[in-house]
Amino acid sequence: MSELSPPAPELFTWEFATDPYPAYAWLREHAPVHRTRLPSGVDAWLVTRYVDAKRALADPRLSKNPVHHAEQAHAKGKTGIPGERGAELMTHLLNIDPPDHTRLRRLVSQAFTPRRVAEFAPRVQELTDGLIDAFAAKGEADLIHDFAFPLPIYAICDLLGVPREDQDDFRDWAGMMIRHGGGPRGGVARSVKKMRGYLAELIHRKRDAPGDDLISGLIRASDDGEHLTENEAAAMAFILLFAGFETTVNLVGNGVYALLRNPDQRERLQRSLDAGETGLLATGIEELLRYDGPVELATWRYATEPVQLGGQSVAVGDPVLVVLAAADRDPERFADPDRLDLSRSDNKHLGYGHGIHYCLGAPLARLEGQAALGTLLTRLPDLRLAVDPSDLRWRGGLIMRGLRTLPVQFTAVRD
Repeated sequence: MSELSPPAPELFTWEFATDPYPAYAWLREHAPVHRTRLPSGVDAWLVTRYVDAKRALADPRLSKNPVHHAEQAHAKGKTGIPGERGAELMTHLLNIDPPDHTRLRRLVSQAFTPRRVAEFAPRVQELTDGLIDAFAAKGEADLIHDFAFPLPIYAICDLLGVPREDQDDFRDWAGMMIRHGGGPRGGVARSVKKMRGYLAELIHRKRDAPGDDLISGLIRASDDGEHLTENEAAAMAFILLFAGFETTVNLVGNGVYALLRNPDQRERLQRSLDAGETGLLATGIEELLRYDGPVELATWRYATEPVQLGGQSVAVGDPVLVVLAAADRDPERFADPDRLDLSRSDNKHLGYGHGIHYCLGAPLARLEGQAALGTLLTRLPDLRLAVDPSDLRWRGGLIMRGLRTLPVQFTAVRD
């Protein structure tokens, strides 16, 4: 007589947020494409196996456009980024399909070429060192608030062309956006609307006085006949800011935490950095993206025709959420997937997606991740957790995975 399988795990609780991987392992084995009701009240399919996930991410029948969602009354407006509908910021890369997606992606891709990213590396290093300078003499820090959060905010603001004197406003608005309900009621929507108003004003200013920045580039492309509307320009700037900062916040925060919890791997990396090597840091960032990456679920997709996926029939209008965190721990694809191995060579993870919606800012995020982790471990070699791991809390929210705080201690460094 075969053993009974364990009961289905409860999803989306605080306990699940702390460590979702056992639940995802159960789903991969017993219900790899699983229909569930999300905390928002929306019914959606969760895709958890690597082979199904990769197929779904590239399937043109799974649209990114919310117009294809067969919404029930109780689910209306509960998909996508909070506040984007009310602020008229829907026409961005995460919500559109070809040919509009192709046109807009082509316009913005020039900002993320290997050459442009390499040119930006000194500024990322300057920001990294400046943030560490601000707390190095204290012997303690919250690496989320003091480091992982401001680093990508200031970096993406520089890329967009937000003047330095306005960047702290963006930091405040972005901080409210990633609290996922932890702030005052309506705070996210208000922050998004403030950001939308500022971006509209900035676009007008850049039209009169363009610079060598991304928003100016979008305006020039529009003036040259690419037909980029002001709403599209504002939505593009918004999604680059939103997607470009929160993923890096979580890459740095989750990455540092994983290294502190795996001292053998942290020591390997530290020795490699001390020897002036960069190879292990580069492969290590990829492994951290796979092991406990910043994006837990890929953003929303909606079936435009009946789709067979993992043995399940997905109906027209059904939302589909690809669980990147589950796919990247699939033992059918990755050997010993629950072990952190910074030198893992066969590592085609899905941390930044797959197909035409592969993350455009991945080169910049990798640059920021390498600068952040490499510099932290070099300058603060005895970095350690200041609290018991059980005291740490993960932010709520469906798509992203990241810590609320990461208190650390180290030997104070004084000039």
